[in-house]
Amino acid sequence: MKRIILILVLLLSAVYASPQSRTLRLDYCFSGNCSEAHIALDEMRVLDGWAGRRSHMKDIPLKGNGQIMLRSHEGDTLYRLSFSTLFQEWQNTEEATRLRRSFQNVFLLPMPDKQSEVTVELYDSRGRITASLTHAVDPADILIRPACGRAECRDIYIGGSSDRCIDVAIVAEGYTASESDLFHKDASETVRAIFSHEPFRSMKERFNFRAVMLESAQSGVSVPGGGDWKDTPLHSSFDTFYSSRYLTTLHLKDLHDALAGVPYEHIIILANTSTYGGGGIYNSYALTAAHHQQFRPVVVHEFGHSFAGLADEYYYDDQYSNYYFPDIEPWEPNITTMFDFGSKWEDMLGRQGVSLHEGGGYMSKGVWRGCGDCRMKTNSAREFCPVCRRAIERMIRFYTDPDSENKPD
Repeated sequence: MKRIILILVLLLSAVYASPQSRTLRLDYCFSGNCSEAHIALDEMRVLDGWAGRRSHMKDIPLKGNGQIMLRSHEGDTLYRLSFSTLFQEWQNTEEATRLRRSFQNVFLLPMPDKQSEVTVELYDSRGRITASLTHAVDPADILIRPACGRAECRDIYIGGSSDRCIDVAIVAEGYTASESDLFHKDASETVRAIFSHEPFRSMKERFNFRAVMLESAQSGVSVPGGGDWKDTPLHSSFDTFYSSRYLTTLHLKDLHDALAGVPYEHIIILANTSTYGGGGIYNSYALTAAHHQQFRPVVVHEFGHSFAGLADEYYYDDQYSNYYFPDIEPWEPNITTMFDFGSKWEDMLGRQGVSLHEGGGYMSKGVWRGCGDCRMKTNSAREFCPVCRRAIERMIRFYTDPDSENKPD
């Protein structure tokens, strides 16, 4: 009897979510100010195929600053994803104290075969829910628009099939049609830079990297501080939140529109510029200036943010408001406030030079990192520190190893 019940449970799970068949793309608008957050559904789309993870579908490796959850009509969790957003970063700026703004956000989920529901939650710096939205998803809904793309896609490195590898799209930003060869050279250099670091180097067969060439009307990207505005496919720019080297795009719908038809789960955007800068947002994208002399360490650093959820380990003490507090343990795996150090790298102390170094997460006091230097701290560091290496390896195994240990948040 127990065996029959188990078989029925497995069959029901298969009926509700067939991740190899289709992808549900959900577009949202997150809006508010420093003290309020609101979530609105913009549009639902469907894509053929599923390039997302096959392991730990119901779990998350890190809490993140938000989560999206797909549940069956009966309430069983089918899929979970944690993330961070530019909107939540903006909420901690001075501008958010006097203005309301909205930001695009896009998430990919396995399309269920029956009516289900999705819940999206946003958290503040203390991990408290600031906004929540639950809505139905009916795969038979005639208003779920098919997403179709026509972008040029070229394999850079293929470790295996999508059902056992992590698919990464490397996207061109600010490259004209005549600069296509330059972009593909930069994309190949990106992969070499990532694979030159452990644990990516020894686990490279678990990744697929593809280059997606988007033709730009103009060469380069926008630098508002210099009065230089460019017409580019993703409308990216420096001076995000008035920080001169913070390079981002707010146009996530354009980004995902361009990637329709490409197998992808993670995104690296290469900006055709020699101006120094970049940005990385957990489970959203990494964006890097491709022609600055520090391109190689910066693109790896930003991928550490977007793929592994690693925090910045440098500090300036010039942020408008702090992200970390002594009575809350950060969700990022490579910094600690010592509130719950046992959940971080306490077991690594004394090995491979791992200890406690005060300063990290933009704060010189009250936040600690594991080593004196690391790829997440400076561009001159040769490697990720042992704490970050372990965090990255755990993330890779979370995506690709069904038998790996996972402690859902």
